[in-house]
Amino acid sequence: MSWTGSKKNLDYPIDALRTLIDPDNSEISIARQCELLGLSRSSYYYDAAPVSAEDLDMMRRLDELYMEHPFLGSRRMAEKIGRQLNCDINRKRMQRLMRLMGIQAIYPKPNLSKADADHKIYPYLLRNVAAKHPNHVWSCDITYVPLEGGFAYLVAVIDWYSRLVLSWRLSNTMTTDFCIEALEAALSLGKPLIFNTDQGSQFTCNDFTKILIDSGIAVSMDGKGRALDNIFIERLWRSVKYEDIYIRGYQRMPDANAGLARYFDFYNVERPHQSLDYLTPKEVHYAS
Repeated sequence: MSWTGSKKNLDYPIDALRTLIDPDNSEISIARQCELLGLSRSSYYYDAAPVSAEDLDMMRRLDELYMEHPFLGSRRMAEKIGRQLNCDINRKRMQRLMRLMGIQAIYPKPNLSKADADHKIYPYLLRNVAAKHPNHVWSCDITYVPLEGGFAYLVAVIDWYSRLVLSWRLSNTMTTDFCIEALEAALSLGKPLIFNTDQGSQFTCNDFTKILIDSGIAVSMDGKGRALDNIFIERLWRSVKYEDIYIRGYQRMPDANAGLARYFDFYNVERPHQSLDYLTPKEVHYAS
Protein backbone atom coordinates (compact mmCIF):
# COMPACT_ATOMS: atom_id res chain seq x y z
CA MET A 1 0.00 0.00 0.00
CA SER A 2 1.31 3.40 -0.81
CA TRP A 3 0.57 6.46 1.32
CA THR A 4 0.29 9.92 -0.14
CA GLY A 5 -0.55 12.11 2.80
CA SER A 6 -4.06 13.58 2.81
CA LYS A 7 -5.12 11.67 -0.32
CA LYS A 8 -4.88 8.29 1.41
CA ASN A 9 -6.91 6.76 4.22
CA LEU A 10 -4.55 6.80 7.21
CA ASP A 11 -7.01 5.48 9.78
CA TYR A 12 -7.15 1.82 8.82
CA PRO A 13 -4.51 -0.91 8.39
CA ILE A 14 -4.12 -2.57 5.00
CA ASP A 15 -5.96 -5.77 5.94
CA ALA A 16 -8.97 -3.78 7.17
CA LEU A 17 -9.12 -1.81 3.92
CA ARG A 18 -8.98 -5.03 1.91
CA THR A 19 -12.11 -6.33 3.64
CA LEU A 20 -14.05 -3.32 2.36
CA ILE A 21 -13.47 -4.32 -1.27
CA ASP A 22 -16.39 -6.19 -2.85
CA PRO A 23 -15.05 -8.20 -5.82
CA ASP A 24 -18.61 -9.17 -6.85
CA ASN A 25 -19.83 -5.59 -7.21
CA SER A 26 -20.91 -5.24 -10.84
CA GLU A 27 -21.40 -1.46 -10.64
CA ILE A 28 -18.05 -0.37 -9.19
CA SER A 29 -14.85 -2.00 -10.44
CA ILE A 30 -12.17 -3.23 -8.05
CA ALA A 31 -9.86 -0.53 -9.40
CA ARG A 32 -12.40 2.18 -8.57
CA GLN A 33 -13.08 0.73 -5.11
CA CYS A 34 -9.33 0.73 -4.42
CA GLU A 35 -9.09 4.35 -5.58
CA LEU A 36 -11.96 5.42 -3.31
CA LEU A 37 -10.35 3.70 -0.31
CA GLY A 38 -6.87 5.01 -1.07
CA LEU A 39 -5.61 1.45 -1.61
CA SER A 40 -3.39 0.56 -4.57
CA ARG A 41 -4.52 -2.41 -6.65
CA SER A 42 -1.21 -4.17 -6.07
CA SER A 43 -1.81 -3.99 -2.30
CA TYR A 44 -5.30 -5.49 -2.72
CA TYR A 45 -3.97 -8.50 -4.61
CA TYR A 46 -0.75 -8.82 -2.59
CA ASP A 47 -0.42 -11.50 0.10
CA ALA A 48 2.55 -10.60 2.24
CA ALA A 49 4.88 -13.44 3.24
CA PRO A 50 5.45 -13.43 7.01
CA VAL A 51 8.84 -12.20 8.19
CA SER A 52 10.11 -13.51 11.52
CA ALA A 53 10.91 -11.21 14.42
CA GLU A 54 14.50 -12.45 14.22
CA ASP A 55 14.76 -11.47 10.55
CA LEU A 56 13.20 -8.07 11.25
CA ASP A 57 15.81 -7.43 13.94
CA MET A 58 18.58 -8.39 11.52
CA MET A 59 17.10 -6.16 8.81
CA ARG A 60 17.07 -3.19 11.19
CA ARG A 61 20.72 -3.81 12.09
CA LEU A 62 21.59 -4.35 8.44
CA ASP A 63 19.95 -1.06 7.45
CA GLU A 64 21.95 0.90 10.04
CA LEU A 65 25.17 -0.89 9.06
CA TYR A 66 24.55 -0.17 5.38
CA MET A 67 24.13 3.54 6.13
CA GLU A 68 27.59 3.52 7.74
CA HIS A 69 29.37 1.13 5.36
CA PRO A 70 27.55 0.84 2.02
CA PHE A 71 30.57 -0.86 0.44
CA LEU A 72 30.20 -4.04 2.52
CA GLY A 73 28.95 -7.15 0.74
CA SER A 74 26.75 -9.90 2.16
CA ARG A 75 29.69 -11.92 3.56
CA ARG A 76 31.06 -9.06 5.65
CA MET A 77 27.56 -7.91 6.62
CA ALA A 78 26.84 -11.41 7.92
CA GLU A 79 30.10 -11.41 9.87
CA LYS A 80 29.52 -8.02 11.49
CA ILE A 81 25.88 -8.63 12.42
CA GLY A 82 26.81 -12.10 13.68
CA ARG A 83 29.28 -10.45 16.05
CA GLN A 84 26.60 -8.04 17.27
CA LEU A 85 24.22 -10.93 17.97
CA ASN A 86 26.94 -13.37 19.09
CA CYS A 87 25.87 -16.00 16.58
CA ASP A 88 26.78 -17.40 13.17
CA ILE A 89 24.72 -16.04 10.26
CA ASN A 90 24.51 -17.93 6.98
CA ARG A 91 25.65 -15.76 4.06
CA LYS A 92 22.71 -16.93 1.93
CA ARG A 93 20.34 -15.71 4.62
CA MET A 94 22.03 -12.31 4.56
CA GLN A 95 21.79 -12.20 0.76
CA ARG A 96 18.05 -12.97 0.99
CA LEU A 97 17.48 -10.16 3.50
CA MET A 98 19.49 -7.70 1.39
CA ARG A 99 17.40 -8.57 -1.67
CA LEU A 100 14.21 -8.12 0.35
CA MET A 101 15.43 -4.70 1.48
CA GLY A 102 16.55 -3.74 -2.02
CA ILE A 103 20.16 -2.97 -1.07
CA GLN A 104 23.54 -4.03 -2.44
CA ALA A 105 27.16 -3.05 -1.92
CA ILE A 106 28.11 0.00 -3.98
CA TYR A 107 31.07 -1.51 -5.85
CA PRO A 108 30.51 -2.81 -9.41
CA LYS A 109 30.02 -6.59 -9.52
CA PRO A 110 28.39 -9.27 -11.67
CA ASN A 111 24.64 -8.95 -12.02
CA LEU A 112 23.23 -11.87 -10.02
CA SER A 113 19.63 -11.29 -11.11
CA LYS A 114 18.16 -11.30 -14.58
CA ALA A 115 16.65 -8.04 -15.80
CA ASP A 116 13.29 -8.06 -17.50
CA ALA A 117 13.94 -8.52 -21.22
CA ASP A 118 11.29 -5.89 -22.01
CA HIS A 119 12.94 -3.24 -19.83
CA LYS A 120 15.37 -0.91 -21.57
CA ILE A 121 18.43 0.22 -19.61
CA TYR A 122 19.38 3.84 -20.37
CA PRO A 123 22.94 5.22 -20.15
CA TYR A 124 24.20 7.30 -17.24
CA LEU A 125 24.16 10.92 -18.47
CA LEU A 126 25.62 12.69 -15.44
CA ARG A 127 29.30 11.76 -15.50
CA ASN A 128 31.18 15.00 -14.69
CA VAL A 129 27.90 16.94 -14.94
CA ALA A 130 27.04 19.53 -12.29
CA ALA A 131 23.48 20.76 -11.91
CA LYS A 132 23.41 24.43 -12.93
CA HIS A 133 19.91 25.43 -11.81
CA PRO A 134 16.68 24.07 -10.32
CA ASN A 135 14.97 21.49 -12.53
CA HIS A 136 18.19 20.69 -14.35
CA VAL A 137 18.55 17.20 -12.83
CA TRP A 138 16.13 15.22 -10.69
CA SER A 139 16.84 11.88 -9.02
CA CYS A 140 14.58 9.15 -7.67
CA ASP A 141 15.34 6.19 -5.43
CA ILE A 142 13.78 3.69 -2.99
CA THR A 143 14.95 2.89 0.53
CA TYR A 144 13.94 0.46 3.28
CA VAL A 145 12.06 1.77 6.33
CA PRO A 146 11.99 -0.39 9.50
CA LEU A 147 8.71 -0.50 11.42
CA GLU A 148 7.75 -2.19 14.68
CA GLY A 149 6.91 -5.73 13.60
CA GLY A 150 7.36 -5.02 9.88
CA PHE A 151 8.83 -2.72 7.28
CA ALA A 152 7.97 -0.43 4.36
CA TYR A 153 9.61 1.13 1.32
CA LEU A 154 10.09 4.87 0.81
CA VAL A 155 10.53 6.47 -2.62
CA ALA A 156 11.47 10.12 -3.13
CA VAL A 157 12.21 12.53 -5.98
CA ILE A 158 14.87 15.16 -5.28
CA ASP A 159 16.22 18.13 -7.25
CA TRP A 160 20.02 17.91 -7.53
CA TYR A 161 20.65 21.65 -7.52
CA SER A 162 18.47 22.72 -4.60
CA ARG A 163 18.22 19.36 -2.74
CA LEU A 164 14.45 19.98 -2.56
CA VAL A 165 12.39 16.83 -1.97
CA LEU A 166 9.75 17.29 -4.65
CA SER A 167 7.62 14.29 -3.73
CA TRP A 168 7.68 11.04 -1.78
CA ARG A 169 5.52 7.97 -1.18
CA LEU A 170 5.51 5.13 1.34
CA SER A 171 4.51 1.60 0.34
CA ASN A 172 4.32 -1.88 1.86
CA THR A 173 5.35 -3.47 -1.46
CA MET A 174 8.17 -2.64 -3.85
CA THR A 175 5.91 -2.40 -6.88
CA THR A 176 5.87 0.23 -9.61
CA ASP A 177 2.65 2.05 -8.75
CA PHE A 178 3.91 4.06 -5.76
CA CYS A 179 6.98 5.13 -7.76
CA ILE A 180 4.74 6.36 -10.58
CA GLU A 181 2.60 8.25 -8.05
CA ALA A 182 5.72 10.01 -6.74
CA LEU A 183 6.89 10.80 -10.29
CA GLU A 184 3.54 12.27 -11.33
CA ALA A 185 3.34 14.33 -8.13
CA ALA A 186 6.81 15.77 -8.78
CA LEU A 187 5.98 16.55 -12.42
CA SER A 188 2.97 18.55 -11.24
CA LEU A 189 5.53 21.00 -9.76
CA GLY A 190 7.85 21.32 -12.74
CA LYS A 191 9.90 19.37 -15.27
CA PRO A 192 13.63 18.51 -15.26
CA LEU A 193 15.94 18.26 -18.23
CA ILE A 194 17.37 14.95 -16.93
CA PHE A 195 15.80 12.35 -14.63
CA ASN A 196 18.17 9.85 -12.98
CA THR A 197 17.40 6.52 -11.24
CA ASP A 198 19.11 3.21 -10.60
CA GLN A 199 18.38 0.14 -12.70
CA GLY A 200 15.66 -1.21 -10.42
CA SER A 201 12.72 -2.80 -12.22
CA GLN A 202 10.37 -0.13 -10.84
CA PHE A 203 12.28 2.51 -12.81
CA THR A 204 13.17 0.55 -15.94
CA CYS A 205 9.61 -0.62 -16.61
CA ASN A 206 7.87 0.86 -19.63
CA ASP A 207 5.07 2.43 -17.57
CA PHE A 208 7.62 4.56 -15.67
CA THR A 209 10.01 5.51 -18.47
CA LYS A 210 7.15 6.29 -20.89
CA ILE A 211 6.00 9.14 -18.62
CA LEU A 212 9.48 10.68 -18.79
CA ILE A 213 9.93 10.19 -22.53
CA ASP A 214 6.45 11.54 -23.32
CA SER A 215 7.33 14.61 -21.22
CA GLY A 216 10.51 15.23 -23.23
CA ILE A 217 12.81 14.38 -20.30
CA ALA A 218 16.17 12.68 -20.85
CA VAL A 219 16.35 9.37 -18.95
CA SER A 220 19.57 8.58 -17.07
CA MET A 221 20.34 5.42 -15.08
CA ASP A 222 23.17 4.60 -12.66
CA GLY A 223 25.78 2.04 -13.61
CA LYS A 224 24.97 -1.39 -12.17
CA GLY A 225 25.97 -1.53 -8.51
CA ARG A 226 27.06 2.12 -8.44
CA ALA A 227 24.95 3.76 -5.74
CA LEU A 228 27.24 6.81 -5.70
CA ASP A 229 26.08 7.72 -9.20
CA ASN A 230 22.99 9.00 -7.36
CA ILE A 231 24.92 10.58 -4.49
CA PHE A 232 22.49 13.37 -3.57
CA ILE A 233 19.59 11.05 -2.83
CA GLU A 234 21.94 8.69 -0.96
CA ARG A 235 22.77 11.65 1.29
CA LEU A 236 19.05 12.31 1.70
CA TRP A 237 18.50 8.74 2.92
CA ARG A 238 21.26 9.14 5.48
CA SER A 239 19.70 12.37 6.77
CA VAL A 240 16.13 11.09 6.97
CA LYS A 241 17.16 7.87 8.73
CA TYR A 242 19.51 9.37 11.31
CA GLU A 243 17.44 12.49 11.91
CA ASP A 244 14.01 10.88 11.92
CA ILE A 245 13.38 7.17 11.25
CA TYR A 246 15.91 5.66 13.67
CA ILE A 247 15.03 8.20 16.36
CA ARG A 248 11.24 7.86 16.07
CA GLY A 249 11.00 4.09 15.77
CA TYR A 250 7.68 4.18 13.92
CA GLN A 251 5.12 1.52 14.83
CA ARG A 252 2.91 1.38 11.72
CA MET A 253 2.73 2.86 8.24
CA PRO A 254 0.25 5.63 9.21
CA ASP A 255 2.66 6.67 12.00
CA ALA A 256 5.59 6.66 9.58
CA ASN A 257 3.62 8.56 6.94
CA ALA A 258 2.64 11.32 9.37
CA GLY A 259 6.15 11.53 10.82
CA LEU A 260 7.87 11.60 7.44
CA ALA A 261 5.48 14.32 6.27
CA ARG A 262 6.66 16.45 9.19
CA TYR A 263 10.31 15.61 8.54
CA PHE A 264 10.27 16.39 4.82
CA ASP A 265 8.53 19.70 5.51
CA PHE A 266 11.31 20.47 8.01
CA TYR A 267 13.98 19.28 5.54
CA ASN A 268 12.67 21.48 2.72
CA VAL A 269 11.67 24.58 4.63
CA GLU A 270 13.72 24.82 7.84
CA ARG A 271 16.87 22.70 7.59
CA PRO A 272 19.84 24.74 6.23
CA HIS A 273 22.46 22.91 4.12
CA GLN A 274 26.14 23.72 4.34
CA SER A 275 26.51 22.92 0.62
CA LEU A 276 23.81 25.54 -0.09
CA ASP A 277 25.61 28.29 1.86
CA TYR A 278 23.31 27.49 4.80
CA LEU A 279 20.14 28.21 2.86
CA THR A 280 17.23 25.78 2.85
CA PRO A 281 16.26 23.72 -0.23
CA LYS A 282 13.06 25.72 -0.64
CA GLU A 283 14.94 29.04 -0.55
CA VAL A 284 17.35 27.85 -3.23
CA HIS A 285 14.77 26.16 -5.44
CA TYR A 286 12.43 29.15 -5.59
CA ALA A 287 15.08 31.90 -5.46
CA SER A 288 14.65 32.88 -9.09
